[in-house]
Amino acid sequence: MAPPIDMNRRDWLRTATAAGLVSTAGLNSAVIARGPSAADPDRIRRENEKPGTRDWLNANVRVDPKTRYRSPGIEGYASHTSIRPGEKLTIHVSTNPALRFTLEVYRMGYYQGHGARRVEKLGTFPGSSQPDPPIGEMRLRECAWEPSVALTIPDDWTSGVYIGKLKTEGEGLESYVVFVVRDDRQADFLFQVSDNTWNAYNRWPSQFSLYDDGVKEWYWGPDVQTSFDRPYGKYCQIFDVPLSVGSGEWLLWEFPLAYWMEQHGCDVTYISNIDTHLDPAGLKRAKGWISIGHDEYWSLAMFDHMKQAVADGLNLAFLSGNSICGVVDIHPSSDGRPGRIIERVGRFGSPRKEELEQGFPEEGRFKKNGPNEATLMGAQSTFPVTGGGDWTCRKPDHWLFAGTGMKAGDGVAGLVGWEWHGEPWSIPGLEVLASGPTKSSRGEGVYTATIYPGPKDNFVFNAATIWWATGLASPPGFILPDVYTKPKGVDPRVQQMTKNLLDRMRGA
Repeated sequence: MAPPIDMNRRDWLRTATAAGLVSTAGLNSAVIARGPSAADPDRIRRENEKPGTRDWLNANVRVDPKTRYRSPGIEGYASHTSIRPGEKLTIHVSTNPALRFTLEVYRMGYYQGHGARRVEKLGTFPGSSQPDPPIGEMRLRECAWEPSVALTIPDDWTSGVYIGKLKTEGEGLESYVVFVVRDDRQADFLFQVSDNTWNAYNRWPSQFSLYDDGVKEWYWGPDVQTSFDRPYGKYCQIFDVPLSVGSGEWLLWEFPLAYWMEQHGCDVTYISNIDTHLDPAGLKRAKGWISIGHDEYWSLAMFDHMKQAVADGLNLAFLSGNSICGVVDIHPSSDGRPGRIIERVGRFGSPRKEELEQGFPEEGRFKKNGPNEATLMGAQSTFPVTGGGDWTCRKPDHWLFAGTGMKAGDGVAGLVGWEWHGEPWSIPGLEVLASGPTKSSRGEGVYTATIYPGPKDNFVFNAATIWWATGLASPPGFILPDVYTKPKGVDPRVQQMTKNLLDRMRGA
């Protein structure tokens, strides 16, 4: 690979050798190397014994008020949503004005309460102002930026969510890139990040998400595509979180669960939504699979893969809300890399009458609706979709509540929000473990948290809230949401319920 612009070949080779960068044979010469397939149940515990740091926290983020979401001083994206050790990753960076920059790579976890460990520091590299992509068909904004940094993922990088902290010289402007390092080892738990939804809500560079048709600010119809080949702009809903610049929704709803699981040494390995789409065989290597946060956008293939996984005996936990709601087709990038473009084509369960009449009339144009999501999850997204409330116990004798001291009618204040699931499906053995009212500007609703048995002594649990992980941990930089209702933060009852859930999933 040629050295970056304005960097001489000797300096580039020195950096490449020190950092384990991809060889100069070229970016198309990646060596595919699989992670270990054997179980290694203490891997996360050993990883978190390594020294952590809070240097990963961005402190100097500047969002352009004209675009509302992007940070043109420095921004970038990764070539993969998830990647194995031995495979090559490229980071594509733009700086405006052109300034040299550094890249520090951190693995997210517990690490003595610091939240991350630095695994690499690279640079400095020359920056340049890379072009905004043209508006393509279906309003697609797909960057084709030149790679700024390239590296081969080292064999000793443990599966997890990794953020790259980009920082310019001079003013020291900062932003993130984010990717998953995955492996193929057997583990107790598969932690699936909800990055299809990160992509769907990403408005970078201004108004270009799945919700933008060029006319309405919030459009809910077909004929719009979004690409992973662009930076993540600042999150566009609920509240102002500068740490979301470059990191999607990872730090908003998902990181507290990973932080808590790794604190307790859970045998967990990480995958992307795209892995669930492209690698159904990989689902067989775990005892339990977890959806977290805002897991709204799924392909029909993802749904079919998870239905089969339940039939095969996998335990599922939807610690999430508004999950499996929008049907997306997943396309390769313009240069042929799989899983880089998503396109909303339908609604799981088909559009509801209330949605068509009271907020989302464009749903009537869908041509590829999916099966009802409740047939997999046990409950579903129902109108008014948004809202909040208390998570209220209805089955105190169920094993989920063991050790919590909860009685029927006891609630965890504010834990339900800001989107949820209700209307439980008629599945043999299904139980409603928690239920109650929700309130929002659109009206009132009723959420239901459910569980039902699978065919091989397995189960599917649905917490029915995006905010479940707010009751588990408060990592560095974490901000509690506040809309419709406000969760109260760490709650020992939520921690105990989650422990009971994970213990049952792994057969303890």
